[in-house]
Order: sequence, then C-alpha cells, then structure tokens
Amino acid sequence: MIQLDHATLLYGTVIGVNDFHIEIPSGAYALVGPNGAGKSTLIGLLTGSLRPTLGRVRVFGEDPYRRPQITRRIGLCPASDLLVQGASARQWLQLQLALSGWKPKIAASRTTEVLTAVGLTEVMDRPIESFSLGMRQRCKLAQAIAHDPELLILDEPFNGLDPVGRHYMGQFLKDWATSGKSLILASHVLHEVERITNSFLLIYGGRLLASGTASELRNLLAGLPQEVELKSSTVHALARKLSMETWLRSMERTNDPNTLRISVENASTLYHSLAEWVSTGEVRVEQISGSEGEISSLFHLLVSRHRGEVMMTGVAS
Repeated sequence: MIQLDHATLLYGTVIGVNDFHIEIPSGAYALVGPNGAGKSTLIGLLTGSLRPTLGRVRVFGEDPYRRPQITRRIGLCPASDLLVQGASARQWLQLQLALSGWKPKIAASRTTEVLTAVGLTEVMDRPIESFSLGMRQRCKLAQAIAHDPELLILDEPFNGLDPVGRHYMGQFLKDWATSGKSLILASHVLHEVERITNSFLLIYGGRLLASGTASELRNLLAGLPQEVELKSSTVHALARKLSMETWLRSMERTNDPNTLRISVENASTLYHSLAEWVSTGEVRVEQISGSEGEISSLFHLLVSRHRGEVMMTGVAS
C-alpha cells in the first residue's frame, strides 16, 4: 500500500522527515509520536501535498505528488480546524463530492448517508460555524470518507474532544479498521490508539524508531531497561530474591502492600528469573505490568536510549 524509500524532507535546515524507509501493506496502523515528531509532515508526503527532498514515496504504486489522481483512493481528516463560513454541513459536503466529479443526485444521497453515519443527522442543515469542536471533527470525518476511500488517514482526530466525542471517534475508527479497510491514525494519545489497532509506527524527530505489532514491540521492550510492577502474595520472599540480583536497579513498595515497583536493566532477565522462582515454589506472582503501559513505556525508552537510531521489528521490510 505504501512504500517510502529513504524519504527525507527538509524545510531549509530543519529536517521534517529523516530517511524514512519502510513498506506498509494494507491494514490499520497507528502513527505515534509527540507533537512535532514529524507525523503531519509524513502525512503530507503520503497525500502528495509535499514532495520529498530526497528519496521516493509511493502510495498504491504511484507517486502522490506527480499523480494527484491517486488521492481519490485516499481520505484525509487533517489536524487543522474546519472553518467554513455561511455553509451547512450538507452544502459543504455536497460541494466536496461535486469537486470530485460526483453527479448532483448521487452526491446528495451520499451526503445524507455519510452525515448520518457520523452522527450529524439532526444538524446537517445547520451552519458549520455554529458547530461545537466535536461536531466539526465529525464533519471533517464525513468529508474524509464521503468518496469511499481505500485508505483513511487521520491527523490527531482526538484533539479537543470531550470524553463522549473521544469514545464515538474511537468506536468509529475501530469499526472502520475491523471492516477490512486501511487506516493510518496519527496521534500522541497512546491509550486511544491502542483500542483501535494492534500495529504501530513509532516516530520521533522525523525518524522511525520502531514498527510492528504490540507483541513484537513487547519483545523489543523486554530487552531494554524498564519499570515493572509485580503483584505477589509472597511479596516479602519476592523482595528478598530480587534484592540479591545484580540486574536490579531499584525497588519500592506501592500503595498496594502486595505490589512492588522495580526498575531492571533487562526485563527479559527478570522474566526468566521469575519463571524459575515460581516453578520451584519459592515465590508466587499474580500479575506483571508496566507502570506506564506497554506502548507508552516502549516509546519513552526508545526516545531516551535510541535517539537518532532506527530500530525495526517485524512490519518494516
């Protein structure tokens, strides 16, 4: 679906995307990184609004910058706010479809269908300028899917949404992904995207830090220093065993008297040791968890330890 061959984009002396090299098959992916990581610039390359300074970009086998007709197969929900004066949601969406070559009657029918799908049935004839932020986000989503694209790209769709709006947006995107259509969701809200897809592209400073499924990223995480919480009914025996190990960096009790929070040099060594201790009956462990959540912990670890390097797992070729 997407091929980036050492793609780099420079804004003068500022690097927007730095040597991106990856092939992405059809499917649903979360493009995760903090604000300023290069997510929007990468989306600009994929949609053809930006041209790489170096390297090559292909979407569905075509150069999106030189072959703008490829955008008919792409739906884009940008991060920028929807500021439309003097037009209703129905009028605006029908105009978008007309500009894409849809006949008026078919465009009118599709407009009603799509605005209903995003929950704007009751307000489709109201001026967009009177909409709340959450309603404008839904209207942007309607525009992105109106022409029935093969690939939907969303840039920070959860920004500014209240809890109800976040739930609705998350459920819609989860349904879209499970329907078999392709999705790229750019966000810095890790817990939101984890509900939608199991495949991640982690980006920082314009570089791809890691890519793969949650399982592959867990394996990568296991080889890095990290914090782990252990819940045990034999917490005192567990603490004694841990304190004798050279790979233990720190250990403390949490608010739960049966839970230890520890920092280790290599998590895989911890897991092997725990398996041995549990199998011999020396300790019991009921739960193991990352203190910040798996993907969040992985991202922060990669940024701190591998800044400027590219680490790949199973998705990238």
